[in-house]
Amino acid sequence: MLPQRKNPVVAAPVAVPAPEYSAEERRLLLHLAHDAIRGALHGDVPDPAPPSPHLAEARGAFTTLHISEALRGCVGFVQPLRPLYRTVVETAVAAAFNDPRFDPVSEEDVELLKIEISVLSPLRPITPPEIEVGRHGLVVTQRFQRGLLLPQVAAEHGWDRETFLSETCLKAGLAPDAWRHGATLEAFTAEVFGD
Repeated sequence: MLPQRKNPVVAAPVAVPAPEYSAEERRLLLHLAHDAIRGALHGDVPDPAPPSPHLAEARGAFTTLHISEALRGCVGFVQPLRPLYRTVVETAVAAAFNDPRFDPVSEEDVELLKIEISVLSPLRPITPPEIEVGRHGLVVTQRFQRGLLLPQVAAEHGWDRETFLSETCLKAGLAPDAWRHGATLEAFTAEVFGD
């Protein structure tokens, strides 16, 4: 008698949420970021009017700069402190000129910059088993030390959950296993788009 074949287990497809920002809104935010960097290079950061009520909503966001695939700057706000369009202008300028890991961008650099914007959801507490690599960004806090990594960082490096947790602790200046010893874990998702 032949063994009975069991029905194969098929994983349910992962639902990808519809983007919150339209293609036109994304283009506009990227344009604002490029204009802000060019303006700041010549001492004149633009102060645009709110482009739409949606883009005037307060949101946390990060602006990441690359030249030839290499990181050139990344600055952002986790908390929704300002309207999104203002946050993008401010973080683009800060990433270009105030990220302490890099020299300020030059006139030559400006034309080579590729910009990526990550619009963040509100933070929420999370436990290690709930973390989905590639979906969640992490914030680890212990006492006065805090570190953050965007969701795309873990995916780009091929990290598993524990590596992602350890790397976020290291970003905070903590021991890599601080997440096991009382550090607070918070997560967020991000809508990421770029040039």
